[in-house]
Amino acid sequence: MEICTIGGYEEVGKNMTAVKVGESVFIFDCGFFLPGIIELQETEKIGYSLPGLRNVGGVPDDRVLDKLDWRRKVKGIFLSHAHLDHVGGLPFLISRYPNVDVFGTPFTIKVLESLIEDSKIKVNNKIKSVHANSTHKIKTENGEIVVEFVNATHSTIDCAYVALHTNEGVFFYALDLKFDNYPTLGLPPNYRRLKEIGKQKVKALVMDSLYSGTEKKPGGEKVAEHLLEEAFSKITRGEKAIFITTFSSHIERLNNIVKIAQRTKREIIFLGRSLAKYVNCAIQIGKCPFKNKIRIVKYRREVDSMLKKVEENRGRYIVVCTGHQGEENSILDRISKGQTSFQFREGDNLIFSSSVIPTEVNIESRKKLDSKLRKMGVKLQSDVHVHGHGSREDMREMIRILKPEHLIPAHGSQEQEEPLINLGEEFDYELGESSHLMKNGDVLKI
Repeated sequence: MEICTIGGYEEVGKNMTAVKVGESVFIFDCGFFLPGIIELQETEKIGYSLPGLRNVGGVPDDRVLDKLDWRRKVKGIFLSHAHLDHVGGLPFLISRYPNVDVFGTPFTIKVLESLIEDSKIKVNNKIKSVHANSTHKIKTENGEIVVEFVNATHSTIDCAYVALHTNEGVFFYALDLKFDNYPTLGLPPNYRRLKEIGKQKVKALVMDSLYSGTEKKPGGEKVAEHLLEEAFSKITRGEKAIFITTFSSHIERLNNIVKIAQRTKREIIFLGRSLAKYVNCAIQIGKCPFKNKIRIVKYRREVDSMLKKVEENRGRYIVVCTGHQGEENSILDRISKGQTSFQFREGDNLIFSSSVIPTEVNIESRKKLDSKLRKMGVKLQSDVHVHGHGSREDMREMIRILKPEHLIPAHGSQEQEEPLINLGEEFDYELGESSHLMKNGDVLKI
């Protein structure tokens, strides 16, 4: 077994890993790295090109597979979940893998298809929607290899760990990792199946290490639901505006926002293209419980018209919108710059049901946005949120269950990955022997 760590091993984003067994290669994820606009899909058209994305490091540099002579040997592409740092790059790189089937869960595939449509790129590959807790056979020159999607919990729906069952043992891909035993939408992690796989020979485990230095568990979505209830309880009843912003792909969080917002008896409006995109994908697969309880407003002209109505009747609506990272051209950014018919006033309410993505551009953008809003007298409630990445204890649990021969941290900078190497020492993993701090483009031969 050979593992090429293409992207996501020196940064948060552009996740992509390739595994070679015999003469067959399999790819896991293919994501974006565009911190400033990863959530931004507010403009009518965003024109990305592969050369342009490569120039800014926006997609994984999969040209390493050409140097290794692996690219023509790829037999399958497997997607773990629908976040852009895991699927966003695929529309721009998929033409390099003709006739290779793509596998993902229903929500993941709907989001991928939406991204392909947005990119105006013609795709001839078979794109296969598979359910979590299912197995599928992939034909290779040496017979069949089984790929398995194991139900996982994270900060979007339809997430899966991907296990590749080979005659060399199991390659287990755990991006992203979080054990939420009491989700408010969907099933808990499939511990039973994880334990069964752990009784087999797990050759290598690639694991999310973003919070490998944090012992405290982040809490499940039930905690976020209680935080939202508390945030709403702090809002003074009356004719003040109520806005709330969160990650557009976080369908479970949006469902909890709608449940709580309904108690105010106000009309619930979703504003923005990215919210419309993800909610519509959830509706198409029958996993949007709140579809009949909201109004979605997508296009710029309609958004501006809706904001004018909110300005004229502030006590009638609750607005869920984009802009929690302070992204340029998001709804909140445009409001803060006076580019819409709506203007925040003293005493209006804004809840950030999100955290700031820890990159310099996002931190600076949110800082500027918060400063503007506070000068307007807006009552801000920030970090009404639990994040979707597990802590050190979740990683311990995964290692205990799977007992992998080799441990590989991913999904972070080298500094964010090092604590997982240290954690591995608790289980007698040795750096360079059975635990491996990889860089983008490295190859590990086991």
